[in-house]
Amino acid sequence: MIITDHIVYEDDVILVINKPAGLMVEPDRNNNPSLLQHVKEYLKKTLAPGTELYAQHIHRIDRPVSGIVLFAKQRAVLKNLSEQFAERKVKKFYRALTAQAPEKLQGRLEHWHRKEKKKAVLYDYEIEYSERAVLDYTIIKVSENKFLWEIELHTGKYHQIRAQLASLNCPILGDEKYGSLLAYKPDTIALEASRLIFHHPVNAKSMDIQLTDTLNHDQGT
Repeated sequence: MIITDHIVYEDDVILVINKPAGLMVEPDRNNNPSLLQHVKEYLKKTLAPGTELYAQHIHRIDRPVSGIVLFAKQRAVLKNLSEQFAERKVKKFYRALTAQAPEKLQGRLEHWHRKEKKKAVLYDYEIEYSERAVLDYTIIKVSENKFLWEIELHTGKYHQIRAQLASLNCPILGDEKYGSLLAYKPDTIALEASRLIFHHPVNAKSMDIQLTDTLNHDQGT
């Protein structure tokens, strides 16, 4: 992976990467390649001798998902960025492709979400250890069996978008875990973290980071 091909924005304190699908954000127990490792290797080459190497992702997206990941390049800004996410001051947007669409092409999905055995399970009522999961969506018909979802994610739980779309019998293309019967690309599902709005941790300027639509609309038609 050539990390410079995936840099969306960079300054002295933050770095925004368009993560390719199939790559984990952080290392696992098997020490598989990760985005964090690639970022550290890149930054190491840019630093003056004696300068501290620091890189920390502020959030994560799933391994088979592509899109925006924000990193802190200085320890001093980590708290500010982390608090923005924790206090839900950050706006997160995704795109997804499905082979079906629900009757309502625009709306809100609300469930009670709980992680169970490496899978998100949704409930219509609160149960023990469950948390609210909320997203808004708009759907555009791309072709006879291809629908593009524009999603604003309000909560960001484990596999939330994947599970909530599947709850409408609209699993994301390639997402076998949640019921898709159609392939997309190897190690990839048709879900992209497409836009992130936050405040710069130093000057408080509003940062609106957007990707062009890179989902393959022709795949599987």
